[in-house]
Amino acid sequence: MAQNHSFDIVSEIDLQEVDNAVNQALKEIHQRYDLKDSNTTIELNKKGKLLTLNTKDDYSLKQSIDILQTKFIRRGISIKALKINEPEQAAGGRLKLIINLQSGISKDNAKKIVKMIKDSKLKVNAQIQDEQVRVTGPKIDDLQAVIKMIREADLDFPTQFVNMK
Repeated sequence: MAQNHSFDIVSEIDLQEVDNAVNQALKEIHQRYDLKDSNTTIELNKKGKLLTLNTKDDYSLKQSIDILQTKFIRRGISIKALKINEPEQAAGGRLKLIINLQSGISKDNAKKIVKMIKDSKLKVNAQIQDEQVRVTGPKIDDLQAVIKMIREADLDFPTQFVNMK
C-alpha cells in the first residue's frame, strides 16, 4: 500500500520577533539625528495583530516605515506580512499610521493556492483547513515541486511549509 506524504502551507508570524523588530526600530529612530525631535512612537497590539505608528510629519513617517521594514527583514519576518494603511491626521497635526499584521491564509488566498496546485497537473491533493492548506500526495518529489512552485509564485502574503510527513 502506497503511503501518502503531506505538508501544510501556512502564513504565520512570530509575534515575539515582531516585538523585537519594533524595539530595534524605535531604538534606531530615537538615535538618528534627523528623527530625534519627531517623537515617533510604534505600538504593537499583539491581540489585534496591528502596529500603530505616530510621528510628526511625512518625512519621518517614510523613514520610520523604512527602518521598521529593515528590522523585519533582519529578524527573518517577511515584509509581505505588513499591510500598510493610509496615514491619517492625529491630534496636534501629527500623522498616525495603522499597519495590520497578516497572519493566516484567507479563504480567497487559500482558493488561489489550491487552484495553482490543481493547474500544475501534479498528482497531489490540496484541501483548505481553516487558515492553512494541506497538500498530500504519494511522491515526495511532487510535494517538493509544489513547494518550489508556491515559493516562486508572487503571492501578496508570506508562506511557510510545516508538518512535513
